[in-house]
Amino acid sequence: MPVLGRVLIIAGSDSGGGAGIQADIKTVTALGGYAATAITAVTVQNTLGVTGVHPIPLDVVAAQARAVLSDIGADAIKTGMLGDAATVELVAGLLDEANVPAVIDPVMVAKGGASLLARAAVAAVRERLVPRAALLTPNAPEAEALTGIAVATTDDLRRAGEALLAAGARAVLMKGGHVPGDRVTDLLMTPAGETIFESERIDTRHTHGTGCTLASACAVGLAQGLPLTDAVARAWAYVQEAIVRAPGLGRGHGPLDHGWPLRGRA
Repeated sequence: MPVLGRVLIIAGSDSGGGAGIQADIKTVTALGGYAATAITAVTVQNTLGVTGVHPIPLDVVAAQARAVLSDIGADAIKTGMLGDAATVELVAGLLDEANVPAVIDPVMVAKGGASLLARAAVAAVRERLVPRAALLTPNAPEAEALTGIAVATTDDLRRAGEALLAAGARAVLMKGGHVPGDRVTDLLMTPAGETIFESERIDTRHTHGTGCTLASACAVGLAQGLPLTDAVARAWAYVQEAIVRAPGLGRGHGPLDHGWPLRGRA
């Protein structure tokens, strides 16, 4: 049984419960960890899309994080929706204060297409967060935005990953869900080598929150002391099963079944 593992999640709230802070808490809990939060924004959303984004004042975001770190502590930090460059800058400072492994999910666009990161903030993510990432988890469009490399194939994904490692990330999990094909290939890349995670593409519309869920699953693994490759492998398998077992809620991009380990595989 892994140790508890404390994860501080700095991200936005999803009222629909499928992504964001809600998905993060469910994921960390399902994998045996302890989740604490600093909420950066309250979004108004369901499976059909995002209809409102309400940022939390920066001093309140900072106060939440420092309240957790000064008392409960953290073994890893996971970041999600940050919204703008000022929040990115704040979070970079918080990561330095905490001095624990950071899993950076560079959230830019919601599943339904709504922008969750100001265009001007992309450079701040590249310059301030990428070099602080123990693990960076971009999908293909996010990798394109961060590197300027067009990503249409797995080889493109690999080239973008190499650029992100060169930019200072200690490891990158390059997610291939947006790359066309019958199979989905994700690449875990470090300066020491590459591990491939591959599966048949699951034909479903219930994929809301997969990125948040995968990053949080990786973060709790690191918080519990798992080696990076083991943490990612467990996280990847957890998300695959959560997609397969999605409960079918909503009329749009539905949520995953985050709680499946609590009920077993039966």
